[in-house]
Amino acid sequence: MTELILFNIFNGIIIGAFYALMALGLSLILNLSGIINFAHGGFLATGAYLAYMLIPYTGFWLALLFAPMLTAMLGLVVERILIRRLYARDPLYSLLLTFGLAFIFQDGTRYIWGPQTLPYEIPAALATPLNSTLFFLTGYRLLMMLLVLATVIGLFLILNHTRLGIRIRAGTADLNMVSALGINVRILRNLNFGLGIYLAGLAGVLAAGMLGLQPTIGDSLIMPSFVTIIVGGLGSLPGTLLAGILIGVASSVTSVFFPSATEAVMYVMMALVLLLRPRGLLGEEGRLR
Repeated sequence: MTELILFNIFNGIIIGAFYALMALGLSLILNLSGIINFAHGGFLATGAYLAYMLIPYTGFWLALLFAPMLTAMLGLVVERILIRRLYARDPLYSLLLTFGLAFIFQDGTRYIWGPQTLPYEIPAALATPLNSTLFFLTGYRLLMMLLVLATVIGLFLILNHTRLGIRIRAGTADLNMVSALGINVRILRNLNFGLGIYLAGLAGVLAAGMLGLQPTIGDSLIMPSFVTIIVGGLGSLPGTLLAGILIGVASSVTSVFFPSATEAVMYVMMALVLLLRPRGLLGEEGRLR
């Protein structure tokens, strides 16, 4: 029983890290542009399939480097052609657009690569357990945790110590003022959208090695990612990471004792947070109203 609980706790931390990585990208896009991006899971799947195509030619490590970048470039194009036209309209339009895009991505990947689960190669050294007793503790799982942590730190540095990041933060606070100061808001929104999609692509490359590669790989992560944003607090990087891990661990441990409540527990957590602390665990006062 002890090993089973430890397995589920560690597995929950890994799944929670995916939630956090997805939620960070969603939060970036939502905070600056007001877009509820339901196509985020589709971009995640695209990143995973791009890595699948690159691995035979470049190997896993270069695929891990380039697949998220290619996904981000696709995001820049989608924002430029489709999303940008809807900023001045009711948010419902962008919600419906991204909802439709999610189905386009899913059917597109199913048409190109087929509906079946595809073999996704990771280095053999990473697939080996580090300990014979704790069989679930593999190098790949540790790599995922380290990469998520490094990504959160890198995103914090970008937002706080680069010109682009400072402009994104300023635009999140008052986009009209940023525009009045002469900053090109169109380019800012485009780059911010690409950064958010990069995180989705990175999550896809990592998730495929653990969850398996199939067209619906992003579906199981998208709703928990929205819940993570609410629980952690809009605009809070530490809050998003903390909420993702808490939700992942809670769901995973619940599956041991109450399997039927595995998905319900995260919504119960969200309801409690909204009742007791509406701005989220580490969110700023007034960001969620």
